[in-house]
Amino acid sequence: MAVSVKRMGNKFYPDSKRVIARFYIPGGEGRGKYIIKKVLALSEEVVETILNQVLRNFAQRHRNITKEFEKNFNKIVHILDSLNITANSLSRERILLIGSYFTHEYSIESAAFFNPSIVEDPDQTNLEQGQKRIIVSFRATGEGHISSIVFRSGIIDKNNELVFKPVNTLVEQPDIIKIYSYNKSKFYLKLDEMNIHKSIVETVMNRLGDDFTYSELHASIHECVKNVTLSYSKKNVIRSLIWLASTNYEITFSLDTALSERVIFPVSDSEKNGIEDARFVKFTDDDGSITYYATFTAYNGFTILPKLLETKDFYHFSVSPVFGKYAQNKGMALFPRSHE
Repeated sequence: MAVSVKRMGNKFYPDSKRVIARFYIPGGEGRGKYIIKKVLALSEEVVETILNQVLRNFAQRHRNITKEFEKNFNKIVHILDSLNITANSLSRERILLIGSYFTHEYSIESAAFFNPSIVEDPDQTNLEQGQKRIIVSFRATGEGHISSIVFRSGIIDKNNELVFKPVNTLVEQPDIIKIYSYNKSKFYLKLDEMNIHKSIVETVMNRLGDDFTYSELHASIHECVKNVTLSYSKKNVIRSLIWLASTNYEITFSLDTALSERVIFPVSDSEKNGIEDARFVKFTDDDGSITYYATFTAYNGFTILPKLLETKDFYHFSVSPVFGKYAQNKGMALFPRSHE
């Protein structure tokens, strides 16, 4: 049967001006210590002057850049400790200025913008007859070929014309909530799929219950290796245990963000080199509840891990690895069951 296809006039282009703020140590911790000493040597008056200039430069591109400065300052507190300096002894302005020196901007769309998927928006209110609001996800790729997920919002009318909302220049990253509970049998299953069978696995896992927390796993690993000299291969197994445990997390966007402002950027070590090719689909359960799922490929620069995104509202997302015999390669997709 012949299929007639009409090409729409909509075109999407990457915008290199859309940037996020990321943690960065220029030149390693030795250089970081040198930078901190320089900022500590400044007078409060000079600190305030420089900070005001930094805030003016960043404010047009970020919703709340001081929040990012504080987060990045907290990541180098251990360097302060090595200098016998406590955070409580510093003014808020000096904390923010130090944090700014460990922040750099990353253009999420500077290299490529592709691989769309389209679903119905969960919000279908305030529409005219024959209209449907839709969400399109894209793979955005920036410097160093690191991929993330971004979104666009549009409306299809009764004549199948598609109109998209203007894209906001601001980009917002979510808050990250780690999931700390794991099921042992599922954990074993994924280890088996990853072909990790060293005896050290049994030694670590035998100390844990049927369900265990992230901290309990770390404690078990510590107890198992504290008086043991590990071979290179067993060290890699330990890294794999921690790596797998870090793949589960939740993220939440602020309710005052527009859809086009939200970016899902790599969080865990398993995806530090990219979140690739998310394919969103809408599932309707037997009770009528609706959930959106997306399979994607997590890439850490060496290996891939199929993972799953789950959301009901595109504000709150749960992320977890995909289990199963065929959850090994790229190109996965889900197909919802038809209710017709």
